[in-house]
Amino acid sequence: MEDIKILYEDKHLTVCVKPPLILSQQDSKGSPDMTEALRTQLGTVHNVVHRLDFGVGGTMVYAKTDVAAGKLSAAVSERSFKKEYLAVIYGIPEKEEGIYKDLLFKDSTKNKSFVVDRMRKGVKEASLEYKLLETKETDKGVLSLVHVKLHTGRTHQIRVQFASRKTPLYGDGKYGSKTSDKTTALWSYRLTFAHPISKKVIFQESLPPSEFPWNIFDFLKK
Repeated sequence: MEDIKILYEDKHLTVCVKPPLILSQQDSKGSPDMTEALRTQLGTVHNVVHRLDFGVGGTMVYAKTDVAAGKLSAAVSERSFKKEYLAVIYGIPEKEEGIYKDLLFKDSTKNKSFVVDRMRKGVKEASLEYKLLETKETDKGVLSLVHVKLHTGRTHQIRVQFASRKTPLYGDGKYGSKTSDKTTALWSYRLTFAHPISKKVIFQESLPPSEFPWNIFDFLKK
């Protein structure tokens, strides 16, 4: 496995780029994961603050101390930890920009979330805002690049909210993509948060790899 790209590091935390097809944290099967990769590469233990799905890559932050982990996790819960994503979807959203608000139910037995029409046990509100950046005609159909800001952090939120509007993410067979790949065309683009100790604003971003479907969009070639 290649070295993990480090965007920022100090004695309290590490901001890095998670490649697709590696777990954000350890599982019971001992599959390759980011915490072990960072320990091997940097020689320090890293605590998970937030997660990305296995098939998703991009900017992540890991804490090196319990104090930093606690404060960063609190920032995530309080929504002062800002997450922005890039996604490639099938079709074109009805509006060039907007806010999606839904009620999501997570079925843990299927590890899948669903949009539902009423509040009940296990249902949580989900909200995001998006902006259409570019649209391309391809032999796979019409694909659009969208910028997404999360207001909440529900399981598979971006994937299910776009899929429920008949614009599933490219490669996301679990949520209705015509093409089912190991990777999903979703990228953690930018993180903005206050340093847990110094309170300095940390602003770090990364771009997806130059491969299909990302490389068809002029926005990512600037």
